[in-house]
Amino acid sequence: MHKIFTVCFLLFLLSGPARAGEGMWIPLLLGELNLVEMQEKGFELTAEDVYSVNAASMKDAVVVFGGGCTGSLISEEGLLITNHHCGYSAIQRHSSVEHDYLTNGFWAMSREEELPNEGLKATFLRSMEEVTASVLKGVTSEMTEEQRREVIAANSVALMEEAVAGTHFTARVESFFAGNQYFLFVNEVFDDVRLVGAPPSAIGKFGGDTDNWMWPRHTGDFALFRVYANENNAPSAYAETNVPYQPRHYFPVSSEGVKEGDFTMVFGYPGSTAQYVPSWHLQMLTETVYPQLIRLRDEKLEVMRHHIERDRAVRIQYAAKHASVSNSWKRWRGEIRGLEILDAVNKKQEQEAAFRRWLESDAVMHAAYGSLLEQYARVYARMETMQLGRDYLLELIGRTGMETLRLAGSFSPLLTMTDASEPDKEALKVEKERLLLALDAHFKDFYQPLDVEMTVVLLKRMREDLPAELQSDVFALIDKKFGGDVDAFVSDLFQKTMFTDRAALVELLQDASAKKLQVLRKDPSYRLYARLSKIYHNQIVPEYSRLRAGLDSLDRHYMRALQDFEPERRFYPDANFTLRVSYGQVRGYEARDAVDFRYYTTIDGIMEKNNPEIYDYDVPARLQDLYAQGDFGDYAREGHLPVCFVASNHTTGGNSGSPVVNSRGHLIGVNFDRAWEGVMSDLMFNPDQCRNISVDMRYVLFIIDKFAGAAYLLEEMEIIGAGLPEEKEAALL
Repeated sequence: MHKIFTVCFLLFLLSGPARAGEGMWIPLLLGELNLVEMQEKGFELTAEDVYSVNAASMKDAVVVFGGGCTGSLISEEGLLITNHHCGYSAIQRHSSVEHDYLTNGFWAMSREEELPNEGLKATFLRSMEEVTASVLKGVTSEMTEEQRREVIAANSVALMEEAVAGTHFTARVESFFAGNQYFLFVNEVFDDVRLVGAPPSAIGKFGGDTDNWMWPRHTGDFALFRVYANENNAPSAYAETNVPYQPRHYFPVSSEGVKEGDFTMVFGYPGSTAQYVPSWHLQMLTETVYPQLIRLRDEKLEVMRHHIERDRAVRIQYAAKHASVSNSWKRWRGEIRGLEILDAVNKKQEQEAAFRRWLESDAVMHAAYGSLLEQYARVYARMETMQLGRDYLLELIGRTGMETLRLAGSFSPLLTMTDASEPDKEALKVEKERLLLALDAHFKDFYQPLDVEMTVVLLKRMREDLPAELQSDVFALIDKKFGGDVDAFVSDLFQKTMFTDRAALVELLQDASAKKLQVLRKDPSYRLYARLSKIYHNQIVPEYSRLRAGLDSLDRHYMRALQDFEPERRFYPDANFTLRVSYGQVRGYEARDAVDFRYYTTIDGIMEKNNPEIYDYDVPARLQDLYAQGDFGDYAREGHLPVCFVASNHTTGGNSGSPVVNSRGHLIGVNFDRAWEGVMSDLMFNPDQCRNISVDMRYVLFIIDKFAGAAYLLEEMEIIGAGLPEEKEAALL
């Protein structure tokens, strides 16, 4: 049964029409129709060049960078390129007022100057295989969802353990098509990744939050790192004796550039999409959840801006936090707009109406799927409240919310351990060491006046926005002791809390007994955290999990039903942070009536935006001088230096840093964003407006060479230009 179903899914992948540019395809399963489409767009290589089990292929040059981005190898000496915003946290950790690498940039002029980054990893995919039958072994239709998950989890663990036995590899099993198909991924993780070069934020983050998600764009969003290995070319923790990793494959870099209609292919690890959800899901997001979260983040951003603009040190401390908060805030607004333009809810409802008519015409299908849509309606009626509550509480305590409360909450595991009648002394020691490191990280980037104001603002917003059932436990305390005066409550909290005193916390962790640690339970920050945590864990999580389990089951059956309902449609799996390929073409687009965007930008646009009074548009003097002199090296075309371009590739979060290659597999750009008009592509793709934005490799080479004076880095790359001899180009392929 399961084998038959898997074969059916493969057939669906290889049949039926697909809209131009749409799709995030599993590279192992690139089929004949995919290749025909790719070749029609200009692709000159084979599926084996993209993904090979036995030979080096392009997939061997693509990595998971850190925990949520993509990167690619561009030399035989482990040189890696990703986005500046993907390396932002690493750059920030090395920055200080004395060495402000965020503002001034950083360039190692020798291997000895490259900076190590504790905890930063580069993960290579070594193999993948379809394991649906093995994962679903023992699963029956009579099982509850919980029983089903337990069997699947046990089978998956066994498969992973078997796959990596006797090796240093890691493995993961991932679900596709809402749990109807499974793949096993075997990875090799390198954890000595060093910072090589990064342009100043005035280049790497040019335009800042104002230009984020927008086109036209003039951002040099790239950074260089290097992967190191031991003498056996295997992963190793940081050591001075480590040497540059020698990859199985790396991308030749093209300086030839792009033109309208050129083939483009994006490799990467897209994080999450939801292409097949019902109309109720879109209504929940666009009418309730997103509007509330947008309003909440409006308040967060205003508080941060107020303090960042007044103090340079605070700007450095909160640069990454501000960028993180702003990122989703702008995307949610774009998704609402894009879905409205597509009339997405009505389109889903029309599809569902047609689906109902189809069910009514087929007794077998009606028996199997007849109640699906009604069940969806019932679950989402309650899920809307729980989804909002869950996201809201995470915004308050995590996601740069009330930072002192979050720190207080990080002590909860330690306090739980001390509750035991005979606490594990070794475990307590390890937990205290973890907290000491957490204190260093917290206080390095913490500014108390900002957090005081943030706490007041967020608590007031919570009282206005959340249903009474999800806030009473918190405001009962404020109402009882402070007559509902949130300002007075927060002022009292920060006067009395111990969690703003790093020295006192360090002393307590180093010297205090388990008994003395109990003083933290009475701390006002911990008590407020405990009340919020109680709402989250006792009221929201159980019901949210129950509803989510119900939706998982419905999604799995709905996915099967859609396959039967639309047999000519070629389905691709939703993103789940596994390696995917998307392909399209370099294309401009019409943003709105009478606004047509061309496909590229140039350095001219940077100078037009130049404004020393605005941090995000303050162009470095060195770049201005090069522009004034017209000193663009070999990277300009007809006197214009290209900066960014757009194409019709289907991308999402996680594709940041993805390599963008041309028809011959040469690196032409680094993907870093999507045009705002098309950010709803996570939920519904619009081929007319969905565009991925990439920094042009010619601009990257120019910055490295002419701006930074680090031309030695270009010497280790294979740079393919218009004048390259054909025999050398052939050898590179």
